[in-house]
Amino acid sequence: MNPSSGSIIMVVAPSGAGKSSLVNEVLRQDPSIVLSISCTTRPPRPGEEHDKHYRFISVDQFNAFRDNNQLLEWAEVHGNFYGTPRDRVDEALAAGRDVILEIDWQGARQVRTHFPDAIGVFILPPSIEALETRLNQRGQDSQSVIARRLLAAGSEISHAPECQYVIINQEFSKAATQLSQIIAAARLRYIPQSVRHAGLFSQFGIK
Repeated sequence: MNPSSGSIIMVVAPSGAGKSSLVNEVLRQDPSIVLSISCTTRPPRPGEEHDKHYRFISVDQFNAFRDNNQLLEWAEVHGNFYGTPRDRVDEALAAGRDVILEIDWQGARQVRTHFPDAIGVFILPPSIEALETRLNQRGQDSQSVIARRLLAAGSEISHAPECQYVIINQEFSKAATQLSQIIAAARLRYIPQSVRHAGLFSQFGIK
């Protein structure tokens, strides 16, 4: 694939750390950023919309995507398949747009095999106690599910060193600003700038 002026930003976090809220705030502030919509074979939950929350597809469609190398990453969770289709990611990058992936550490590893320059941002809660409080306040899960999520959080957090950046989501507005700043810095990396300002770079004799 040709060099692009767009960047891939992978936002990784344990459940309850505030990943989706931060991403939604950054997208609200900068609508030019593209949010990658994952595909899944599970049925929609109440309130979920196709192509907004997920691309809901059949198992046969998913298998075709996977077998034709059309997924940047995929996993099976509780008998359902989830993955990141690469078509819209490629389209956004070709158009010079930045793409955010909300993803777990395993998916991030897979994406890096396709895009080694993808930027990893790990979102940490200020404490395990704060994480437990947030999971309880969401009111979405039973106590047994919350306990399971807290146990999983320790394993997930151990992979934070695989990301280039870490944001501690203690104060939401500050964390959102920091995520925006990382994206702004990504736009100033050499390759995106050389694509965006090809004429100027050529003038100076740099490639």
